[in-house]
Amino acid sequence: MLDQRLLRAFVTIADTGSFTAAAERLHMTQSTISQQLGRLEQAVDRVLIDRTDRPVRATEAGERLLGYARRILSLQHEAETLLADPAGTAAIRIGLPDDIVTLPMSETFASFSEAHREIRLDVTTGLSRDLTRRFRTGEFDIVVVKETTASADHRASFPEAVGWFESAKAPRIWVDPIPLVAFSVGGLYRETMFERLERERRRFYVAFTSTSLNSVLVAVEAGLGISLIPISTVKDYDIRPAGFLGMETAMVTSIYSWEKTGRVAELVELMSAVLAERYQLSARS
Repeated sequence: MLDQRLLRAFVTIADTGSFTAAAERLHMTQSTISQQLGRLEQAVDRVLIDRTDRPVRATEAGERLLGYARRILSLQHEAETLLADPAGTAAIRIGLPDDIVTLPMSETFASFSEAHREIRLDVTTGLSRDLTRRFRTGEFDIVVVKETTASADHRASFPEAVGWFESAKAPRIWVDPIPLVAFSVGGLYRETMFERLERERRRFYVAFTSTSLNSVLVAVEAGLGISLIPISTVKDYDIRPAGFLGMETAMVTSIYSWEKTGRVAELVELMSAVLAERYQLSARS
């Protein structure tokens, strides 16, 4: 490996055409820069500078090395600059249901990242029960989950109204067995749907499953079946309440974090404000 200090001495001599000028530019003595060039020439076993010319100039071998030397020094500078920049060197790990990753929430992430360039936000979306499990085992620093009741260590919690919905484009009379559009196994709404229909002594079957809320909403809109869905998420879809099932008990959206101070706590406050605004708007609509 060629020593970048020796390469810098060589390039500077070639650029200035003078050992004296090169030494001044690099804040060295002339003897030191001559020694560094000699060490480089010894390492490559070639004469790189024609010392008899005035101004001195690169030899044929020196000209061949000069371009590579400049690239090596440029890459060295880029690497040093990159390592000196702390941007993205610390991570905050966040777990969210996909419907929580709204534009206001993403804008909050963006403004937080701009204010704290050293922090990288690692965001994972998924089903609430899986997110809760992973938070409790330490995989996330912050988690937002949907649940029937909030645990005692929540940072904030907001009621979320849920309802049964069907397609507004393809209305039908629902007879047993009722087709359901559901989240995948482990989804909170899925089990609530089953329990409600079992209490009503209705027969049903799962016609469509997905881990994505958007996919569930589109499937309901297309008429694949009925589903239990957060009311705050339905406004952009052509669906309507499935009135024959009436109301359902509200759930809650809760935010949790391990740290109560520092950057994590600051982000929790910002995220909580977005959630509060979301559910206030939902309650007014």
